[in-house]
Amino acid sequence: MSSNNKKRVFSGVQPTGSLHLGNYLGAIKNFVNLQNDFDCLYCIVDLHAITVWQNPVNLRANILDVASAYLACGIDPKKSIIFVQSSVPHHVELSWIFNCISRIGWLNRMTQFKEKAGKNKEKVSAGLYIYPNLMAADILLYLADLVPVGDDQKQHLELTRDIAQKFNNDYSEFGGKDFFPIPEPLILDESSRVMSLRDGTKKMSKSETSSMTRIELKDENDLIIKKISKAKTDAFPIPESIDELGNRPEVKNLLNIFSSLSEVPVLNILNNYAGKQFSDFKKDLSDLLIARLEPIRNELIRIEGDNGYLRDVLEDGAIRANEKSERNIKEIRKIIGLG
Repeated sequence: MSSNNKKRVFSGVQPTGSLHLGNYLGAIKNFVNLQNDFDCLYCIVDLHAITVWQNPVNLRANILDVASAYLACGIDPKKSIIFVQSSVPHHVELSWIFNCISRIGWLNRMTQFKEKAGKNKEKVSAGLYIYPNLMAADILLYLADLVPVGDDQKQHLELTRDIAQKFNNDYSEFGGKDFFPIPEPLILDESSRVMSLRDGTKKMSKSETSSMTRIELKDENDLIIKKISKAKTDAFPIPESIDELGNRPEVKNLLNIFSSLSEVPVLNILNNYAGKQFSDFKKDLSDLLIARLEPIRNELIRIEGDNGYLRDVLEDGAIRANEKSERNIKEIRKIIGLG
């Protein structure tokens, strides 16, 4: 636990393209809400991004884009530490130590690697395979107590917990007993999981070719209206009960987006719109999206015009993150016999 007696939260976002509604509702909105009650570190995980090839020019720009989005969405650099992963070298050092503690069998069970590698797993980078060990290092380097996770990251957090426990056990006679806290998941509300506007079974993604599958944080109001009006639904009216959403993924997705933005339960929304056609609902959803995202877009534009401010925030964050991590890595080196 952090020295101010608040529990410590660590999380991060990859800088791999234009940020969208899924990044906001699935991560950044929650980061903003957590910073008043917890000691928060919010990282731009650029080392994770390079597990697949990135254009260096785009990567540099995307790092600043994520930093801008953190700030524009309401993360306060006075309350939270905002920093770039690669500016703190201890992440890499600890990830190597964890490469030597983590077991091949554990990594072989990671379903996300299997999904990303597909049939070409012999050709993907070794970094993509050992990515979960770096994620564990990100979290445990700061002795984090809590990690906000969606369904797709639960397995990685389980691995982080296994690594922490194995380190504590392996080095229990050398000062390592209970050294790492066993981080707990902060499970995000299901309504914060945002799916594609064209396929309710797939997550909203930066990598989809068509931008009509997602609402980007920089989208103009007219484009938001267009994307929502063209978002896939089905031929039936809005249902009365949540049970009826089971085989209507696109409808469920739009209702979840409305719920997460308005912070009103899906059941209440169904009560308001049950039996109606989608035109009224989509108009209200567009209005809600514009009300939430227009101030963020305006702030993004303002921040992007002030590169000096952005770099100051990241430099200050790197200094503060390095101070915390330096203390912990020195103790880790000592425990395992390297210092």
